Amino acid sequence: MRAPSAGRTAVKRWCLRHLQLLPVLLLLGGALLDYCTPPHFSAEALYTAAPMAAAALLSLRATVLAGIGACAVDFALLTHFGFMGDSGGRSELAAVATVSAFAVVVNRLMYYSDVRLRSARGIALAVQRAVLPEPPASIGPLRIAVRYQSAVKDAQIGGDLYGVQDTPYGVRCVVGDVRGKGMEAVKAVDVALGVFREAAEEEPTLAGVTARLERALIREAGRRTGVERTEGFVTGVLAEIPHSGDELRLINRGHPPPLLLHGGEVRSVYPSEPALPLGLAGLAAGEERTDTVPFPAGATLLLYTDGLTEARNRAGAFYDPVTCLTGRDVPGPDALLDVLLTDVGRHTGGRITDDMALLAVTRSGGYERP
Repeated sequence: MRAPSAGRTAVKRWCLRHLQLLPVLLLLGGALLDYCTPPHFSAEALYTAAPMAAAALLSLRATVLAGIGACAVDFALLTHFGFMGDSGGRSELAAVATVSAFAVVVNRLMYYSDVRLRSARGIALAVQRAVLPEPPASIGPLRIAVRYQSAVKDAQIGGDLYGVQDTPYGVRCVVGDVRGKGMEAVKAVDVALGVFREAAEEEPTLAGVTARLERALIREAGRRTGVERTEGFVTGVLAEIPHSGDELRLINRGHPPPLLLHGGEVRSVYPSEPALPLGLAGLAAGEERTDTVPFPAGATLLLYTDGLTEARNRAGAFYDPVTCLTGRDVPGPDALLDVLLTDVGRHTGGRITDDMALLAVTRSGGYERP
């Protein structure tokens, strides 16, 4: 079934393509209306609207042509009705010419604004690829897929994070959600992922990776001032999938529970002991608890941020991914995430109020790392 967002995009493209005919329709309609009505009636408003519409929708050349056409049509009809000899007719033609010239200026301003916007989007995309690089589609028998949606339209990165690393100790993953918004959240994402990539290769245990993340986020929070100093924590789930065996290890630090899908069944994996988010370890002493759960061939692990489960419909009801995925047979992690995004978009009516990061890993067989 076609996604609703794809249908809306097709409608927008159809409308935009036909809107490009608007300047011509305004000129033709204005000329016809002017010619068929009494002499004292003027379609000046339609003549001035044509070049302004071209300025917003078309190129510089088309805007100039629309302005010339508006002046020519107005001049022809003023001459036809004998109004070019009086001041009223000349004033009307001058007004149409002035608006046409202004339309050219507007067209150039919009062009340069669009150039700057495209440049900003390109920079944002480069930042996203640097901070949140696309993981490999497969590592041994593991098939991997990620999706990221920002709550801010046209933004490429926000406060959610994901990472996948193939290490001597297994494939290690992280999904997290930084408290706060804006550049401070992006800085925390950069710090957390940088430390994760390094620690995942060096630390023999998942608890060691978590401890490194904890220390780094505490240091990062210490550099902040005001209320941001206390909001630099991160909720997150770390997962480790050994190269051999049929199990995985999880550490959950105040994050929504991962989902395990196998044989049409969906199970939420809650931590055996609740823990505070990363960066808040100083508020509670205790040993890091690692949970081990079965992860047989054919199973899929889904890590996500609360932008998924806290997505609301118009009635205020939260989205439930378990209901969507239970009993559903999906061929792989990419298809799984596409199904989720389509369903949550249908649930919310396309309104995204929070960032959303999704990471799915499907196991298809055994693997020994070289």
